[in-house]
Amino acid sequence: MKSTDPLAAAAIILAILFFTFVPDSIQAVGNFAESHPYVMSFLKFAILGTLGEMVALRITSKNYNMPGFGLKPRFIVWGCIGVLIHTAFIIYATGTPNFLHVLGFAIQDNALADGNFMTRLGLAFSISALMNLLFAPLFMLAHGVVSIHIEKTGGSLHGFFSPINIGNILGEIDWKMTWGFVFKKTIPFFWIPAHTITFLLPPDLRVLFAASLGVVLGVILAFASLNSVESPA
Repeated sequence: MKSTDPLAAAAIILAILFFTFVPDSIQAVGNFAESHPYVMSFLKFAILGTLGEMVALRITSKNYNMPGFGLKPRFIVWGCIGVLIHTAFIIYATGTPNFLHVLGFAIQDNALADGNFMTRLGLAFSISALMNLLFAPLFMLAHGVVSIHIEKTGGSLHGFFSPINIGNILGEIDWKMTWGFVFKKTIPFFWIPAHTITFLLPPDLRVLFAASLGVVLGVILAFASLNSVESPA
C-alpha cells in the first residue's frame, strides 16, 4: 500500500460526505444547490467521477496520476457528464410515467414519491431500464471516444480541445470489452439495479448517488481490464 492510499480514501469519503451533508447543514450552499442544480451536478460528477478514474488507474498502474492521464480534461468531461445525467434524470423520470400510462398502466401523480413501496419500486425500475437501454449505450460510447481522445492527445487541455477524429477512434475501440462487458453486463447487472435504487431516493440525493456510482464502476472496469489482460480469450 502506498502512503497516498489513505489520503485518497479520505478524499473520496470527505467528498461524498461534503455533498451529502453540507447542502442540508449550511443554508447558503443548500440554496445555491436548489437554485443552480446543473452547477452542483457538474461539481459532484467532476469530483467523484475523476476520483473514480484515479482509483481505477491506481489499480491498473499503481499510480493515481501519471503523464498523459489528463486529470484536467477528465475533470471537465465528468462535469459535463453530470450535466447530461441530470438532464436525463429529468426527462426519464417525467416521461416514463406518461409512457406507462399510454401502455394502460394506472400511474398516479407523484407515484415515485407518494406511492406504496411496490409501486415506487416498479416505477423506479421502469425509469432506470428505459434510461439505461435507450440513453446509456450511446452515452457510454461517446464517453469512451472522448477518453481515447484525451489519451491520444497526451492528456493536455490544448489537445483536449482539438478536433476529435471520431472515425479513427471508433476503429480503435475494444468492441469485445465494450459490447461483451460494458453493454451486456454492466447495463443489466449494475446500472439498471443501481439506478433503480437511485430513483427510489429523494430527488436531491439522486445526482450525488449517481456520481458516487462512477467511483464503483471505475473499480469494476479496472478489475475487468486486468482480467482481460491476464486471461486473453
